[in-house]
Order: sequence, then C-alpha cells, then structure tokens
Amino acid sequence: MKPPSRSHGRIAVRPTLQPRELMTDTPDLDTAWRAKIITLFPDAFPGVLGQSLTGKALSEGLWALETIDLRQFGRGKHRDVDDTPAGGGAGMVLRADVVADALNHAAKSTPETSTDWPVVYLSPRGKPFTQAIAQRFSKAKGITLLCGRFEGVDERVLEAHNIEEISLGDFVLTGGEIAAQALIDATVRLIPRVLGNTESTEDESFSDGLLEHPQYTRPTDWQGRKIPEVLLSGHHAKIAAWRQAQSERLTKERRPDLWRAYESRDPVEDQEL
Repeated sequence: MKPPSRSHGRIAVRPTLQPRELMTDTPDLDTAWRAKIITLFPDAFPGVLGQSLTGKALSEGLWALETIDLRQFGRGKHRDVDDTPAGGGAGMVLRADVVADALNHAAKSTPETSTDWPVVYLSPRGKPFTQAIAQRFSKAKGITLLCGRFEGVDERVLEAHNIEEISLGDFVLTGGEIAAQALIDATVRLIPRVLGNTESTEDESFSDGLLEHPQYTRPTDWQGRKIPEVLLSGHHAKIAAWRQAQSERLTKERRPDLWRAYESRDPVEDQEL
C-alpha cells in the first residue's frame, strides 16, 4: 500500500555547517505557504504548477505542495470511496466518512482558523473565484483543497467541516484537479518573491476592479498596425492616463458587471467614455 500523501517541491532537510539564522536567502519550509490537495488522482500534481515561475518557486521552497490520496481512506477490500445517491439518481457520491478521514489527516499540524488555513471544496455551485479571493488565500499560511468527483460530495461532511465552496465559473469539469491547479496558480503568484517584480501584479486585470489595458511591444509598426504614439512619448503621466482610460473602456464594453461594481465604489460620478 502506498502512503496516503506525497509532497512536492524542495522539502528535503540537508545538513549544513552554516547557522540557520544566517541563511537568509533560503526560505524556511516550516513557514512557507503550503497547499494540501485531497484527490483521487495525486499523480495529476504538480502538473502545470511544476512549470515556469510557480515550478521554480516550488523547487526553491517559496511554497510547498502535498497530495493526499483519497483512495487510501476508502472502505472495504476495494477501498470504496463513493456510493449511490440517497433518493436515487445517476452517478455516485463521495462518502462523508471517507472524506472526513482525509480532511482530518490534512488538518494535522495546520492552524484551526479558516483565516489562517482555509479548507475549500472545488464545486460548480460555489462562489465565483476572484482575484480578491486569491489575495485572501495568499495571506493565509496555507490551504486544503478537496477535489470532487462523480456527482459530488455528501453534504453532511461539507457542513460538519464548514468547508468553503469555490467555483471557477459556470461550467462543469470531470473533477476538481484542474480547478485546484488554477486556484493554486492564481494564489501562489501573489506570494512575495514568486514573480520577482511585485509591480507586475498591481496592474493586472481585476487588481483594481478593472480589466487590464492593452499591451504592446516591438516592432513599432507591425503589418501597418502601429503602437499608440502616447506609449512612445516618454510622458509618464500621459501614459498612465491613457492606460486608465483604456482599462475603463474595455471594462465597460466587455464586463458591465465589473464596471457597475467599480462605478459604485468610485466617489466621482461616472463620465461617459
């Protein structure tokens, strides 16, 4: 039988003659942001999270990933994790007792408060995942994510463990693993030092309630399409004003819901763009 959990990233403790307090360039893995994933498919991780900047940060110990195989908590000879829906219907439902055992295993050595350590079930009926939620999660010490399968999870275990339900959008996936990776990616990139340049997260879409302005780079003239002259002017105030106006225009055109929310919090009466 394989162990119920597996860790990814730079977690090995190596002996050193250098005092730990002097190793300021090496993150303390005991305090690094951690993600615990309860899943029937632990081999799906780290997946894309092991690539690019998130993968580099994982290997450097800026964050850590642990997968917990739900099957190890299954019942009976075949380690069953699901059963037929009460009241009838198609598909199968993950059992409350099995999921509870996995959650209790994941809760070991984690803070008790949801502020410090959220426990999240990836579900299409959950609240929409937003940049604000990603920022909240990044400020916690870590997170436990439950990846659903089949028709879902027995409601009783969700209630008993006060689990927060999060949705990536109004669509249905075959399981929560892809959603979990997307949520982790959006969260980990907000952890200090992961991106290197913290300013890159400040001008992104949703960071200030607006969609991001258009971006351009060389060549200056491509197939007769030129970079807007203001961006080549070197006049920082004019560039900032142009970018703000473009963000407002795109948000109003493409996301009226975001524009209404932005407009309602703006003390200045909206001017037609």
